[in-house]
Amino acid sequence: MKEQCKLLPFDFAAKSAQIDCIHFLNTGNSDAILLESCGHFAMVDGGEDTDNPRGFPALDLPGYEQRVLAYLKAHAADESGKVHLDFIVGTHAHSDHLGGFDTILADPDATVDRAYLKKYDSSRINDAENTEWDNQEVYDQTIAALRARNIPVISEMNGTPFQLGNFKITLLNTDDPAVEEKVGENDQSIGMLIEKNGTRIFLGADLEDATGDLTRLAPQIGKVDLFKLCHHGIDGNNPAFLIEALMPRICVLTSYDAQHNQESRARIKDICNAQTYLTGVEDGVLAVIGDKGEIEVFGHIHNDT
Repeated sequence: MKEQCKLLPFDFAAKSAQIDCIHFLNTGNSDAILLESCGHFAMVDGGEDTDNPRGFPALDLPGYEQRVLAYLKAHAADESGKVHLDFIVGTHAHSDHLGGFDTILADPDATVDRAYLKKYDSSRINDAENTEWDNQEVYDQTIAALRARNIPVISEMNGTPFQLGNFKITLLNTDDPAVEEKVGENDQSIGMLIEKNGTRIFLGADLEDATGDLTRLAPQIGKVDLFKLCHHGIDGNNPAFLIEALMPRICVLTSYDAQHNQESRARIKDICNAQTYLTGVEDGVLAVIGDKGEIEVFGHIHNDT
């Protein structure tokens, strides 16, 4: 049975310029997240794109780059139609996370101050991804687009917090401990902790525990109010020990496919009874972060784009 939308739409026409919120765009089973605080904007991942440079049938996927760009121009542009992003974060070199960035960066009405993106090292990646996926190509496209606009790329990060308006941002899993076995690129994922006046949000990218990243990070993250589940909510990437450490009251899944994450959602209900929302079911999710710990959640965010 298809899940029905549960969230009311947000009145963007009445939105204050001083709002603090997180826009989880509806880009199928891919991530495109817009951060907004006091008129400052940043992007975490850019959604899947239509490019398929190696021509693999399995990678012939719907692209959302134009939807992402249209959303930015509708909701992050100034009075002259210009979009300014303080930074972008590419969590890891998979096309459902980096794919849309080259389109955003090529648009003359969009500017970006800096980019956080780890160097892609194919020698660490398993043979299946190296031969059947387009990790290297999507990474190279993103780097080329950044260089074309002379945007600084920060590839080595030390976890020092920085500000975006009222948000304190901390990037996690920025170091890659040496391991003998080859891994999937999800293992390189950068997580993000967002804090405001005691309210805590964790964006889990596609983090997994193949080399112990979730085991290491779970106690470091601690309790949060909102959790963007790892890897679109896929069951194996959101184990019980992680949910027990975070104990979120709101969960967002960047997915339209409830079948792939039903065990995760059942686990969440059993452990912390958090409200769960799928971006593909709600047509995007907007989380408005108040000043005293309150979070209001809305859907239907693409109605005017």
